[in-house]
Amino acid sequence: MRGTEDTGPAGERAGGQDAARGPEGVAPGQDPVGGQDAARAQDATRAQDDQARRAGNRAGRAQNERAHGQDRTRAQGDQARRPGHPVAQPHEDHGPVRYGPPAPDPGLPVLPELAAVLAAASARTRPEPPGGGPVLREAARGYWDRRGLRGTAGGIAAAPGAQPLLLALIGAHGGDVLMPRPCPAAWMPQARLLGRPAYHVPTPAECGGIPDPYALLETVRRVRAEGGRPKLLLLSVVDDPTATVAPPELVREACEAAVDEGLHIISDETWRDTVHRPRDTVLLSPAEMCPDDVTVIADLSGALVPAAWPVAVARFPDTPRAAVRHARTLDILTALGALVAGPVAHAAAHALGEPDSVRDRIRRAAALQTEVAAAAHRAVLGSGALARPPQAGRHLYADLGPLRSRLADLGVTDSMELEEYLTDRLGAPAPGGHRFGDELGALRVRLGTGPLLGATPQQQTESLAAAKPLELPHVARALDGFAAVFAELR
Repeated sequence: MRGTEDTGPAGERAGGQDAARGPEGVAPGQDPVGGQDAARAQDATRAQDDQARRAGNRAGRAQNERAHGQDRTRAQGDQARRPGHPVAQPHEDHGPVRYGPPAPDPGLPVLPELAAVLAAASARTRPEPPGGGPVLREAARGYWDRRGLRGTAGGIAAAPGAQPLLLALIGAHGGDVLMPRPCPAAWMPQARLLGRPAYHVPTPAECGGIPDPYALLETVRRVRAEGGRPKLLLLSVVDDPTATVAPPELVREACEAAVDEGLHIISDETWRDTVHRPRDTVLLSPAEMCPDDVTVIADLSGALVPAAWPVAVARFPDTPRAAVRHARTLDILTALGALVAGPVAHAAAHALGEPDSVRDRIRRAAALQTEVAAAAHRAVLGSGALARPPQAGRHLYADLGPLRSRLADLGVTDSMELEEYLTDRLGAPAPGGHRFGDELGALRVRLGTGPLLGATPQQQTESLAAAKPLELPHVARALDGFAAVFAELR
């Protein structure tokens, strides 16, 4: 189990972004969810067999020009054999971690007030101290305090982005890591860099982001029986890639199961301020239920600042053990040189304070995505594909399994080829499910809705201000083009 084996029925060794990368990744395994076990095992076996038959390792293909040329020749040959059918062209950006997909693009210009705050601080030449300075940490404390998560500024740590912060947090906790499948593309590389064994656990049918409680218990049991040390559970109540919000009762069951088994929980709440209908959605943070056993992290690019200004914050429990882990986290951030830039920290603290302009932008952006994401969801369903209704974020997660036959005619047989095909056809990133830990053979893909808001800052601003954004000409054209791509697959 501690090599590249999967965990069998209880859960699989996480393969992350590079699920098809030979000895580094792990071939898809099985899920412990009743009658679906055999079918999922068969799918996984077929995916392995297909992968073995292909020339070379597809994930390493981005680093191997000769293999890339062979695939291009094959694609051209397929196209010649099927005139009139567009064939996905190979890319060099779908295997190595450095080509991992970014978070979904908001498709909106920078808030002018935040740009002015950043510009005013541009003369700052020194970075923040490890974990952030007192102003930034106090702003983060107030942000969580307004969401019912009380604490002290001394229990906050900041870093230049979610990835180094998560790396430091995993490093500060010993043992193996568990995470739901699918999960954010950035999670698995952090465990891999630290050499930590990591395991995927299936999610419930209702949502993504959290593990099925019974599957979690079985995975923990099997990992321990085979010599593992499960210590840490990553989850996200408001999820990337599925764009779902986990029901409070499922959050409670998953957290209780984790705590009963001695797991510490890291709750990624990056997307909590992007919920489409906040008045109709009950959002429960795991830290509200298990305050002593949950560390909360948030990448501020979710709703507060642009992704080009990297900053993320973590809130630790108020316990002696958490204080030790907080200190370890700061040690790791110091060793990495992972310090928040001074001007960015100033702008981040302003955004965390949530002045009226920031709150208004959050509200307007969520309302806009409610309309646009729902329209994109209808287009996907109209093609015969499957997708949960998006509840948050600026994306949706589609399963094109029902269109497998038609996609095979186009040379698309797995999520890697699906990523290539849809990225080319949509003209925007469409990362395949293998990026998020799903099986390579499953035809799943994350579709961003930010590109549908406009091609220029002026168009994007018009979309943000419009009472009926779907009636704007540029939004209507973008949605028509999006729908046309999926209509071709019917």
